[in-house]
Amino acid sequence: QVQLLESGGGLVQPGGSLTLSCAASGKIYNIAGAAWYRQVPGQQRDMVAAMTSGGGTNYADSLRDRFTIRINNAEHAVSLQMNNLKPDDTAVYYCRVTVRKYAGRPSADYWGQGIQVTVSS
Repeated sequence: QVQLLESGGGLVQPGGSLTLSCAASGKIYNIAGAAWYRQVPGQQRDMVAAMTSGGGTNYADSLRDRFTIRINNAEHAVSLQMNNLKPDDTAVYYCRVTVRKYAGRPSADYWGQGIQVTVSS
């Protein structure tokens, strides 16, 4: 099976930066797309950023100027660079990776375990 392992979270002061990583392992031909979501306990899970393998992107309106999603197919990894972090960015962040196991075959989505990002003085 395909597994995703997230890393890079932690505590950062307002105005700081973090880069989250989502490493995929298992049977992978390529990553056809990826997205990052975040969720505060008791609230809905919202999309942060999404990207296709061709480089097309979509960002939450409030995050477009501060967050950047990247796919590194050579490493089977997805990253989220977060700049100028604010307390409202505090949440658990989840990666969702669209994996194609064989050339020309349908892809499927897999989710990471979630990782905490806390922005506080």
